[in-house]
Amino acid sequence: MGKIPKEHLSLAGEYAVASELCRRGIYAQLTLGTRKKTDILTDTETAKLRIQVKAKQGNRWPCKGVFGENMMLVFVDFENKEINERPDFYILTSSDWENFIKSWESDAISAGKCYLDKENCPVWPSTASEKEPYKGENVPAGAIAQYKECWDKIETPA
Repeated sequence: MGKIPKEHLSLAGEYAVASELCRRGIYAQLTLGTRKKTDILTDTETAKLRIQVKAKQGNRWPCKGVFGENMMLVFVDFENKEINERPDFYILTSSDWENFIKSWESDAISAGKCYLDKENCPVWPSTASEKEPYKGENVPAGAIAQYKECWDKIETPA
């Protein structure tokens, strides 16, 4: 399959997640707009959840992470998928994200090269040539393999 046009990649990911949730009997409503931290709202039998979706077709997801109660992060991987193939999904709670990023960047954090802000976003302080610090992480699929297809985190949230 050819690449999904960049302007459609995020929407393809959001619709793919909403479709998977509906297939599992979970109400899923996409939100509108580009300046938001919630892509999908869900209503399960036990909780109302906000979901942020990150889609990729290359080797890494750029991500600033998630924080807060009832907040989930779903990574959608279209890399090397044919048009008739289902993408891979990786589902993390905000606690999963915090634990992952602290583990993934433990050396950089302990060396003072990076820190987590109050929203669990890795912040890389600026250098003399940069005006602003870089915020976020580029996440490879292999680093979050343990979260692949963990739909139970949404189906029966703790």
